[in-house]
Amino acid sequence: MSDVQSRGSGSDSAPVLEARGLSRSFGPVEVLGNIGFGLKAGEIHAIIGENGAGKSTLMKILSGHLAPTRGDILLDGEPVRFSGPVEAEARGIVLVHQEILLAPDLTVAQNIYLGREVSRGLTMNDRAMNEGAAEAVRSLGAALDPRATVARLSIAQRQIVQIARSLLVPHRVVIFDEPTASLTPHETEALLRVIGDIRAKGVGVLYISHRLPEVKEIADRVTVLRDGRLVATHASAELQPADMARLMVGRDVAKLYPERHAERAPEPVLRVEEFTVPGHAEAASFTLNKGEILGFAGLIGAGRTELMEGIVGLRPGHGSIHLNGASARFPSVHASLKAGIAYLSEDRKGKGLLLAKDLATNLTLAAVERFRRGIGIDRRRERAALDTAIRDFDIRTGRTDLLAGQLSGGNQQKLLIAKMMLLDPRIVIIDEPTRGIDIGTKQQIYSFIAGLAAEGRSIIVVSSEMPELIGICDRILVMRSGRIVGEVAGERMTEDEIVVLATGVETREAA
Repeated sequence: MSDVQSRGSGSDSAPVLEARGLSRSFGPVEVLGNIGFGLKAGEIHAIIGENGAGKSTLMKILSGHLAPTRGDILLDGEPVRFSGPVEAEARGIVLVHQEILLAPDLTVAQNIYLGREVSRGLTMNDRAMNEGAAEAVRSLGAALDPRATVARLSIAQRQIVQIARSLLVPHRVVIFDEPTASLTPHETEALLRVIGDIRAKGVGVLYISHRLPEVKEIADRVTVLRDGRLVATHASAELQPADMARLMVGRDVAKLYPERHAERAPEPVLRVEEFTVPGHAEAASFTLNKGEILGFAGLIGAGRTELMEGIVGLRPGHGSIHLNGASARFPSVHASLKAGIAYLSEDRKGKGLLLAKDLATNLTLAAVERFRRGIGIDRRRERAALDTAIRDFDIRTGRTDLLAGQLSGGNQQKLLIAKMMLLDPRIVIIDEPTRGIDIGTKQQIYSFIAGLAAEGRSIIVVSSEMPELIGICDRILVMRSGRIVGEVAGERMTEDEIVVLATGVETREAA
């Protein structure tokens, strides 16, 4: 049993934090109803459920970011009402957000100490803050320059900074909302050790994650939500990941990946040769065939995302690109879209969707010319397109006038896919297609991807989840330090083979 798995000793103690009948409505829509459970000191209590089940809303209520419509929060057995997150933090309740909430123009150290700066006389003690920030990040198994500007960091690195900032506050209860969604396996392992250390100090931990094996490894108890209602609470020892998935979605999801489509003769549609994205990817060469799902694996920072952004014109790059046998060059993303290549960013909240705009605007934005009527937009056709997308991609929304930011993560991803498919692309590049998405929605998105390939479209999937790549791809290319270092296919498409190529280190025992 790992250090993380050694359970806390607070099983017989009274809850340090308790929810009784908590409910929350947004207008006429109740997103959370009559939720009750307790968190004990020295316990890790996982809250799981599909996207839209109400997990994040519940966590925001417990941490003072939202007020409940009904119900009570008890701290040490006494009812409390938080005026906001500052008061909740003052009482020892800290939320590590799923969304990245950092100041991009400030350094790592400045973000970690923002609002709690260390002073020396009348000036800021930058040396002390840099040293403290470096140690806080190092404790999470990462190495970041505390003087680096956050805007220059990857999504995973920003998540590390955000977690380090949250843990700097004195805490009795820490709420982690999808903390490992952007992390590498190494960073995840380090974070789980840190969380185990937090529990050992008598701190209560609420833990949200869609990675069910991770929940099984770390949690003492598991509470399952579905459609804003409490389904069950069980000791983790009583559940396997398959049991958790079944409780979450109300059906058996043992068959997560779709059947592989029949192999076809290779018919190249995209050939990339000696393509370089300065500072990120060097001399990358590969071929994508018609109807193929081609995976790109590698550690965070290997250059996969930057290579794709360079190819579609989102960042400077140079090399040779051939599309359907003809030489091509994409100086901008508009040029690649016009050529039939759609790119779905890993950062759906920051780059993929306009969260403050309604669903119809988001859906039709990339194909807006198709919906013009004179100098305006044909709203009737736009609404009809949205109705079709909601049906075809199972976008679960109570109302069509919601803002994109009001959708769950999984439904935002479905909206992003529907948006790009309005352009009828022949090549689709999807970066981290299921990051922060529950297992039921993952199953749907894998089915969507397989369906696109069956139609003869060609798909590139960039993912940090090796089981995902192995489950849906025909071939996988592996990148390390900006270079494509190998390909795996058929029986060689295993996690061991990918790890060896991604790290350059042989991990398997000699026969």
